Amino acid sequence: MIINLLRGAAAFCLALTPLALPTPAAATALVTVPEVLPLEDAVGKLPVAEEDRTGYTRDSFKHWNTGLDAADGCDTRDEVLLAEAVQEPAVAAGCKLSGGKWDSYYDGVEVGEADNLGIDHTVPLAEAWESGAGTWDAERREAYANDQGAAASLVAVTARTIRSKADQDPATWMPPLPDAHCRYVGEWTATKLRWGLTVDPAESEALKVYAEACETTVVHYNPAP
Repeated sequence: MIINLLRGAAAFCLALTPLALPTPAAATALVTVPEVLPLEDAVGKLPVAEEDRTGYTRDSFKHWNTGLDAADGCDTRDEVLLAEAVQEPAVAAGCKLSGGKWDSYYDGVEVGEADNLGIDHTVPLAEAWESGAGTWDAERREAYANDQGAAASLVAVTARTIRSKADQDPATWMPPLPDAHCRYVGEWTATKLRWGLTVDPAESEALKVYAEACETTVVHYNPAP
């Protein structure tokens, strides 16, 4: 469906008409070139800084909003569920989902009921705040909290793993399924690079350790608009 296609796009698509074609220079300025790096190199690009959670509240990040398609009756949470379903659910009025199947990659659990899933911010809101988002305006924080421009930003996983993770970074929490670790570290790193966020010293060291163990992991990211 449309949501799946839109959410998987690298950043955004431009619709061009014969009446309003940009000049080559303008087109070049508008296109965001994706970065593709080995995990170790990607981790090395993350700036290291001390974190500051002063002033943080969850309400500082408006979510969930109307998502990619304001006319579909689904909010961001529902759109992510639809995009990540391995067996598509039925959608009733008010975007009520029933049936369907999802694979929660944090713990390797197959889930057959949308209410048993949560949508995790790969980099939690509090972590984003103390890593740079505390200086953003409300509009950019809303964009971060509802980011479907990169598949790594939001992920449908079991609610219990989200509760276990809370606001922790990879220095103190990793998915309970060991096979998920390399993917998780890659997506964490991609999200921080996409949004220009920093890492604290302990987090940086943990990421470097995982990067050494995840030699074949490749990080894909586009800078956020």
